[in-house]
Amino acid sequence: MQELSEAAQLCVSELVANVIKHVGPGTPSTLAVSMSGTHLRIEVQDPDPRALPTLTDADADAEAGRGMALIEAITDRWGVDLAPGRKATWCEFRTGLETADGHTTGPRVARAANVLGMYADVAKLPTGTKLGRLGRAVAEEAAINVITDLLYWLGAHGRDPDEVLERAQTHFQADVEAR
Repeated sequence: MQELSEAAQLCVSELVANVIKHVGPGTPSTLAVSMSGTHLRIEVQDPDPRALPTLTDADADAEAGRGMALIEAITDRWGVDLAPGRKATWCEFRTGLETADGHTTGPRVARAANVLGMYADVAKLPTGTKLGRLGRAVAEEAAINVITDLLYWLGAHGRDPDEVLERAQTHFQADVEAR
């Protein structure tokens, strides 16, 4: 979603600046970036439900007051969710993704997602099962295929597979050395 990065950064800047200006410097706040269906959602939470953002009609010479108008202009929608003792000001961008439950389609990505969901089942298999030579070869090939599919899944979700492999190798080596 590289095409949204500049607009998203601008929205984060405006939403955080609103907390600083209207709620106060040093106010504890939380930034959350997530997917909401096929939309990228940016949300800033702060502890003051009374200081609500407003959409004003600032003139061209004004030095302030255009933040929410800017957010209105560049996002698909925005709003405020109120809760006791806090508020969340959010905005969303259409991403162009085809489905709400995945970032891309394809058999490798789907298989990797299924494998991730099966880890709990694998942990319940009896331990100490002995595999013959053929069984070990089949299991090794299956493991290689799982790793390959996971690399596709990482790439499909905007992660760098090489970096993740390096980190996994580091974790693996640390675990082996700790034994």
